[in-house]
Amino acid sequence: MQTFKYIVKRILLSAFILFGVSVIIYLLARMMPTNFIDLQYQGALSQGTMTQADVDRIKEIYGLSMPDAYLYVTPGEGSAYAGTRFTKKTTQEDKYDVDIYKITEEDGSMSETTLSALKEAYMNWFVDSYDAKGNVRLYLRSGGEYEIYTVVERGSSVTDISKDENDGSDDGEEVSDEDNENKIITLDEELTLQEKGTFSLEVDGSGNAVLSLVLDGNASAAAVNYRVASFWDKLGAMFVGYFTWLSNLLRGDLGMSFKYKRPVGEVIMKNMGLSFGIALVATVLQFLIAIPLGIKAATNQYGVIDYTVTVFAMIGISLPTFFLASLFIKVFAVQFGLFPVTGAVSSTLVNPSWIVYTLDLLWHMVLPMTVLVILSIGGLMRYTRTNTLEVLNTDYIRTARAKGVKESTVIYKHAFRNTLIPLVTMLAGILPSLFGGAMITETVFSIPGIGKMAYDALMVADIPFIMGYNMFIAILTVLGTLLSDLMYAVVDPRVKLGK
Repeated sequence: MQTFKYIVKRILLSAFILFGVSVIIYLLARMMPTNFIDLQYQGALSQGTMTQADVDRIKEIYGLSMPDAYLYVTPGEGSAYAGTRFTKKTTQEDKYDVDIYKITEEDGSMSETTLSALKEAYMNWFVDSYDAKGNVRLYLRSGGEYEIYTVVERGSSVTDISKDENDGSDDGEEVSDEDNENKIITLDEELTLQEKGTFSLEVDGSGNAVLSLVLDGNASAAAVNYRVASFWDKLGAMFVGYFTWLSNLLRGDLGMSFKYKRPVGEVIMKNMGLSFGIALVATVLQFLIAIPLGIKAATNQYGVIDYTVTVFAMIGISLPTFFLASLFIKVFAVQFGLFPVTGAVSSTLVNPSWIVYTLDLLWHMVLPMTVLVILSIGGLMRYTRTNTLEVLNTDYIRTARAKGVKESTVIYKHAFRNTLIPLVTMLAGILPSLFGGAMITETVFSIPGIGKMAYDALMVADIPFIMGYNMFIAILTVLGTLLSDLMYAVVDPRVKLGK
């Protein structure tokens, strides 16, 4: 019962920690300088296949919308939506682009040329889509028509802008970056037409826009307002964005990856297997090598073996991952040609058997796993050596030796068991490293694991993937810490959970 209470308490504490971590990750992601969404939709915006309002709605789905200014259109009497305020997000630069045409004559009037240019500027600014509460949308078309729809949102989908929608090209298989460049995330919505008419836009003598909606031949003035977003508008957008993402997370929806054009959860699960296999083998080899060497160094303190192990441990700790990986590629792959330079499997394989595929995969993984093992055994060897030395200086070890117990029994039966107790705490870091991938190693060797996927997503500010991946690592870290505490109580009976 005490253990159960402890586990529940730790889970509640972990939930609070994960909430704080998610807030920090979200704020950091929002401050990234690269705006991948705007860059991605530049072509669609220039072609007119999407509007800026469409792009803003996609940002809102992922909690990334930050208002700059608002433009309001409110239909007058005669429309079924009279008094309903429709809003679109705009920028102060858009308003400035209109204002520069308000050039007056010496008497304060405007020339016909100026009025014509100003009307065109207003038209370019007004033509777009506007949203109102209750999922109602107003479209002002460039041809002078207006339409009002009710909207049912169904999330986001992926559209291939280089192919016909029904050509069957997207069969769910792995796609390359080149294929992804031709795809954009779009909104999956059901629009039901409620009202349709025309609109007219005029400019009065003061240079202000006069908008009228015409329905069944009857024209009514529509109120037009503009407002710059305040500090509270922007702060509110941050809160709304975060809790939008959090609510989606609680429903198991991590969103759609901007870069990979697939659900974030699907990308993580699909690419996690290779990273897990590499990390698992490297971790097993790390323990099989580091622990015996650490014990051997402790039992030969200040001897040749101790100094040799210490030197190699310091080399492993000190070398940067990218340097050692690049060095291995240069020596063993390029100069000697013993192993492939990069990749997980050979590109020349065509429909190989599982044996051939497995052997080719293992051949490609030799260098990456060797790098991971070399860089990880140093710290574990030093940790094992230090703990073993502490145990060897305890009274019960001296008593065992005084009784004539064989040295091998003293070391591997009495000392080794107690040396393992502090090593159990390292389980907290093993779990995320097993499933989270080795970002730098996978990137240098071009291994399509979850670590390289995360690095590539980070480079283009793929915020949904960054948020999902970091929360995935955070959850694994919390679970690893909990398992470490539980294992500590198992290997050391003196430890009582909850006390």
